[in-house]
Order: sequence, then structure tokens, then C-alpha cells
Amino acid sequence: MNTEKIEKSINYHFKNKGLLETALTHTSYANENNVESYEKLEFLGDSILEFLSSKYLYNHYPNLTEGDLTKLRAQVVCEDSLKNVANKHEFYNYILVGKSERANEGNKKVAILADCVEAVIAAIYFDGGLDKAEEFIIENLKEAIQYASQHIGMKDYKTVLQEKLQKNGDVHIEYNIIKEEGPDHDKIFTAEVKCDGKLLAIGKGKSKKMAEMQAAKIALEE
Repeated sequence: MNTEKIEKSINYHFKNKGLLETALTHTSYANENNVESYEKLEFLGDSILEFLSSKYLYNHYPNLTEGDLTKLRAQVVCEDSLKNVANKHEFYNYILVGKSERANEGNKKVAILADCVEAVIAAIYFDGGLDKAEEFIIENLKEAIQYASQHIGMKDYKTVLQEKLQKNGDVHIEYNIIKEEGPDHDKIFTAEVKCDGKLLAIGKGKSKKMAEMQAAKIALEE
């Protein structure tokens, strides 16, 4: 594997290139070729990511409550967010998958992309220490954190809307994604919310969940 391009993209050059290769090796490929997969690195990377993102939020958002910090972290350290990081650096061009996974474009599956980001975090930690892992995490999630922090209350809009609409009895509330725009690493989603088949509002966001929350917020305002 030629790692030069991906190392330049993630702004970290490995002393041990094998760590990066392992971080991008799916179980299906590992089993077929008798090599190590990213699973153990991903296990550690998940904990490192949670710790360092928590540390960043604690230091940069002193006015948020513990509950809000937990909500904020959940929005940022999620599969969808990590997939965006992987796409930004074109991990799909480097992830090694087995024959069956390759036939199904496993190298582009959301779960695999997200797992590889966590594995790369652990690989950077082993190769360059905690500070370098922290640099990678903050550099790649800072924008998502800033965006999510501005919409910290949005997690409640769908619940509030549901409570209001069901005040006088059961109703059928549905959310649909009606449009996707932009490249994979920077998509904008458009969602609609309906009540008993009647359109209430349309919202946009950088993830499907955000788009649905925005639609619920607009429906409440109107």
C-alpha cells in the first residue's frame, strides 16, 4: 500500500507504515490474507476519541451542562460524522476488503468507514502519542463540533413536536428525506415532516438527523 497520499491528507506521517495499513484492513481481507484487521485498533481508537473529544468539549464549552455536553458529544462522535471524516480523506481508496465485500463496495460502507477512522486514531496514538491523536481528532471534528454546538437544543424539537401534535389524541407523524445535494464529504439533506399525511414543514441539514430536526423546529415555529 502506498500511504504517501493519505498521510499528506491526514497531515500525519507514520514512522511505522504498517500501523496505518492495519488500520485500513477490514476483517474480510484479513481472513483471506492471514493478516491482522483493524478491529483491535478500532476498539482502542473508540475510547481515545471519546476521551479526547470530551476533554475538548469540557475546555471549550464551560457554560454547557453535563447533559448538554453529553448530547453534543453524541452528535459529533457518531457514525455519520466519522464517515464524513473518512470521505474527506478518501479512505475508501485505501481500505482493504475481501472479495465479497469488494463486490458490494464494502470500502464505501458507512460502518466500515467510521471504524477505520477510529482505527487510524489508535494507529496515530501508537505511532506518535496522544498529542498527535488529539491534533487529528480536533482538526477533523472541530467544524462539526462548532456546528452541533449552535444547534444543541435541536435534539428536543422532534419530541416537543410529537407531544404537541398528540396532545388531543394519536396522530401519524412521519419524516422523509426528499433531497440530497453535494459531494459525499459535504452533503446537504432536505427533510419534510408530515402529520396524518399533511405537510407541516421542510428543513435542511448536514446530516439526515439534522435535516429532520430542522423540519421539526420550523414546524413548531409555524
